[in-house]
Amino acid sequence: MLKPSRKAWFALVAVLDIACHAGGQPVQSQDINHRQGIPRRYLERSLQHLVRSGLLQGVRGPRGGYRLALERRRITVGAILRAVQEMEEEATHDTLPDSALGQAVVRPLWDDMQDALMKRLEAISIDDLCLHARREGLLPEAGHGIDFTI
Repeated sequence: MLKPSRKAWFALVAVLDIACHAGGQPVQSQDINHRQGIPRRYLERSLQHLVRSGLLQGVRGPRGGYRLALERRRITVGAILRAVQEMEEEATHDTLPDSALGQAVVRPLWDDMQDALMKRLEAISIDDLCLHARREGLLPEAGHGIDFTI
């Protein structure tokens, strides 16, 4: 029932791809698109917003692309989802219907559920997901994409 938005899904997959494939070089968006199948229109917008949010760094030039702005262990799933939520809130100003019952009962319930979920997602780092991907055999050969940031 609770499903991430397309933007949230794509942003999380893109950051994970960058974390797992960066090595010493920035990861180019066309490589992410090729590996993950994320539509370019979502990908570029998401990557630029993640740069503005301080989670990624954009590198210009012919060998440019994106790299993590922080160590993998310092970027959480919750931080990525918060950044995407900000992006989605900028794009739309839709609000839910307002009623006394909704405001007094349903909204507090939903807020409590969201708070509990975000606490859980703040405990999961990109490094945790990279290690899981490695255990699943989804990463390139050992040594490629290791994070040496101190």
